[in-house]
Amino acid sequence: MCTVRLSRHSLDNQQLERQELERLQKELEARESTLHFAHAGVSFLFALMLAAAAAKLFWDSIRLPILGIVAAGCSIGLLAYTAFRYLRGQRALKWELQRYEHLRSLRRSLNIDDPSALLPR
Repeated sequence: MCTVRLSRHSLDNQQLERQELERLQKELEARESTLHFAHAGVSFLFALMLAAAAAKLFWDSIRLPILGIVAAGCSIGLLAYTAFRYLRGQRALKWELQRYEHLRSLRRSLNIDDPSALLPR
């Protein structure tokens, strides 16, 4: 009677672990950190181009370069956006790495990565 309860409990536990594994795989499927890092990289490049254009406008200007001031302001705004997206990417990456470690521990406990455990006996 006890062995039946233990085996039923272990099957329920294994089924819960499999459900948790599937849930983690779905969560980690969409890598948010890469999207944040890509946005940060592209906005940084645009900020550099705008800063270079603003510098050129200031250099060549005889009078007050209003367009240069606007370009410099946009460049500063893009640099702030770059920092924001980079920090969000770092936070998302930290969360993803924690979830990934949990996923790996579940895979180890379910013997998914152990080829000898999958062979028939």
